[in-house]
Amino acid sequence: MVMLSKLPSHFQRFVKAKNVFSGNQLRFYAAPKKFAEHKDNEHIRNIGISAHIDSGKTTLTERILFYTGRISEMHEVRGKDNVGAVMDSMELERQRGITIQSAATYTIWKDHNINIIDTPGHVDFTIEVERSLRVLDGAILVLCAVGGVQSQTLTVNRQMKRYNVPCVAFINKLDRMGANPHRVLSQIREKMNHNAAFLQLPIGLGGECKGIIDLIKREALYFDGEFGEIVRSEDIPPNMVSQSEAKRQELIEQVSNVDEQLGEIFLEEKTPSEEQLISGIRRACLERKFTPVLVGTALKNKGVQPLLDGVLYYLPCPHEVQNYAIREVKDQEPVKVLLNPERSNKHPLLALAFKLEAGRFGQLTYMRCYQGSLRKGESITNARTKTKTKVQRLVRMHSNEMEDVEEVFAGDIFALFGVDCASGDTFVKDKNLDLTMESIFVPDPVLSMSIQVANTKDRDTFRKGIQRFIKEDPTFHFKYDTESKEAVVCGMGELHLDIYAQRMEREYKCPVILGKPKVAFREMVLQPYEFDYFHKKQSGGQGQYARIIGVLEPLPFHMNTKIDFVDESVGGCIPKQFIPVIMKNFLRIAEKGGPLTSSQISGVRFRITDGDNHCVDSTEIAFQICTELVMRDCFENASWQLLEPIMTVEISAPIESQGTVLGLVSKRTGQIKSMEALVDWTTIVAEIPLGMMFGFIGELRSSTQGKGEYTMEYSHYAPAPSQAQEKYIADYQAANNVETVKAKKKN
Repeated sequence: MVMLSKLPSHFQRFVKAKNVFSGNQLRFYAAPKKFAEHKDNEHIRNIGISAHIDSGKTTLTERILFYTGRISEMHEVRGKDNVGAVMDSMELERQRGITIQSAATYTIWKDHNINIIDTPGHVDFTIEVERSLRVLDGAILVLCAVGGVQSQTLTVNRQMKRYNVPCVAFINKLDRMGANPHRVLSQIREKMNHNAAFLQLPIGLGGECKGIIDLIKREALYFDGEFGEIVRSEDIPPNMVSQSEAKRQELIEQVSNVDEQLGEIFLEEKTPSEEQLISGIRRACLERKFTPVLVGTALKNKGVQPLLDGVLYYLPCPHEVQNYAIREVKDQEPVKVLLNPERSNKHPLLALAFKLEAGRFGQLTYMRCYQGSLRKGESITNARTKTKTKVQRLVRMHSNEMEDVEEVFAGDIFALFGVDCASGDTFVKDKNLDLTMESIFVPDPVLSMSIQVANTKDRDTFRKGIQRFIKEDPTFHFKYDTESKEAVVCGMGELHLDIYAQRMEREYKCPVILGKPKVAFREMVLQPYEFDYFHKKQSGGQGQYARIIGVLEPLPFHMNTKIDFVDESVGGCIPKQFIPVIMKNFLRIAEKGGPLTSSQISGVRFRITDGDNHCVDSTEIAFQICTELVMRDCFENASWQLLEPIMTVEISAPIESQGTVLGLVSKRTGQIKSMEALVDWTTIVAEIPLGMMFGFIGELRSSTQGKGEYTMEYSHYAPAPSQAQEKYIADYQAANNVETVKAKKKN
C-alpha cells in the first residue's frame, strides 16, 4: 500500500472519484518521474519487446509507461486522436499504424530501473530487432491469442537464440473473438521447441475477459479503474479452482524437469513454496531452459502490471549475463575475454554502438555500456578506426525525447552526439585496450528497385539523404548499375524501400520515383568445371606470366549463399604472395555478377590445384589478369544455374475463401507447408518465390472481399525452374539491352 499523495495525479483523480482507497486487497503502483541513475546491478533490467506484426507490442509498451508513471495518458497506435503512441514518434509510423524504427525508453517499477526497446514486427525492418536483441539482456515475446505463433514470431525466436537472450512470453489480445491461449501454448512448445507453461490463466475470453489467475500465489487479479490502474486480488472463482491446481502442478513439473533444486523437491513429493517456485523459474529462464507464459490484454488494460512483476522476477539483471569481447592474437585464434559488469570506474570502458540516427544536433549514436563507466567531457576511441572523440553530451532516450546525464555505467543504454562511427563499432577510453565486441548479424537484401529524383535540382539533397539512410540501416544498400545506367536501392522488401522513398520526400523535401521491383537473384555452377589458363605477354622489357589450374565447383545446397576459396597448390608453383591477389579478384568478380543476369555469384568454391610462374615476369598484375580470364572462361563454358529467393508466406483469410487462396498460391508455384483453421478464419503457410509475389496483395484482397492479409520473410535460395529461369534471363536482357546468352542446360 502507498499513501494517496504518493500516487501520480491521474491515479489520484480516479481514487478520489471512486472512493476506493480502502482495504488491503487494492494495489497501487507508482513510480518517481526522475530516473534513478546509480542503481546497483540487481535493480536494472534491459529488455526488448518483440513479436509478429500487429501483436500489440507498441500498445503494451504504452501501458507499461503509463502504469509506471512515465507518461500521464495513453493514446492509440494508429493515432486516430492525432497523437499516436509515444513510442511511434515518426509521422509515418502514426499514419500507417506500424513500428518502423526501434525506439528506446526507460522507466522505473518497484525501485527497479527498466530500459525498454520497442521493436518493429514487420520482416522488412528485421535489422531493428537484430541489433536491439544484440544489446539486451532479456525480452518479452508478445503473441496474439488468436494468431498464435506466426512467421515473424519464429524469426524473432531465432534471433533470441542467436544472442542467447532469455524471454518471458506474453499472450496478448485475450479480448479478441476466437482467443485461445491454450492453443498458443501448444504452438510455443511444438513450433518453437520451448519448454513452456502457464504462470497465469485468463478469467474468461473474448468479451468476457474479466481478469487473470496467478497460479503461483493462487489468487485472482482484477483490474479496476478507468485505465485498469488498480489491481484487486480475490480468491480464485470456485469454477476454476480445479483447473488452476492442475495447471499449477503442470508448471511445477515442467520447471522441475530442468531445474535441479526444484527437481529434488518434486522427487521428494513436497510442495514448493512460492519463493522456491519463483526462484526455480528464474534459474531455468535465465538458462533458456524454460519460458514462463503470462496472459492479458494490453488494449483492455489487463495483465500488464503482473507482466512487469514477471520482468523483475524472471529476466536477468546485467551481471547475470556473460558478455565477451574478442582479443585478436597474431597468428592465433581470437581469444574471448569475459567482461566485468560491475557498475564502477575500476575497469576500462567497453561500449558497443548498435544504432545510428540523425538527430536534431547531428548523428545520434545509441550505445550499450558493457564494462567501466563514461562521464560527460571524457574522450573515447573507436576501436576499429582509432578515431578519438570528446563526449560533449550524454543522454538517455525516451522515444524521440532525451534527458541529459552526467555519467553512465556498465549495464546502461545511452546515446551521445558527434561520434563518427558505423553500427557495430566498439568504443574504449584506453586506446591501447585491444578488445572489440562481436558485431551484429546483418541479413542480405533480397529486393532492389531503380530510383531517381523527380527534380534534377534535388540531386545533392538526394545524395545527402541516401548517405544518411545507408549509415543508419545496414540492410539498405545503394549502387549505380553501369549497364542499365540507373541508380538502384536494395532492401528487405517493397515496404522497406517504399518507406525510405516517403522519408526522402518528408524529411528532405526531395520526391523520388521508384522503378519496378527486382529480385536479388544469385548464380552458381551446376557441375564442377576444370580450368587451366595460361596468361603470357611479352612486348619488350618485363612481361607478364601466370598460369592457374583448378576447379570451380558447386557447394552443398545448404551453403548456396556462401562462397569459398581454397588453395591446394604445392611446391611453390604459385608463389604464396600471389594467392591473396587471385582470391581478391575472384571475390570481386563474383560480387559483380555472373553470366546469366549479372547477379552475384554464390554457392561456389574456387579451388586452385596447380599453376606456374616465372621468376621475373610473374607479377600481381599478371595473376590478376589471369584470374579475370579464368572467370571469363568459366562464364562461357561452365553450366550455370539461377538461384531465386524463396519466401515463407503466411496468409490469413476467411474460411470460405480458403479454396481461392490455395489457387492463388498454386498460381505462383507455391508449396503449402501447413494449414490451420481457427473458428471462421484459416491460416495458410506456404513457400513462394519472391519473384512471384509482386501484386499478390491486390489479388488476395480482391478475392477475399478485402479481408485477406499476408506476411512474408526470407527463407532460403533455391534453383529457379527452367521456364522461370528463361523468363528471368529474357526480362534481364530486354531491360538492359544485352545480347542473348542462353544458359547451358544440365547434362
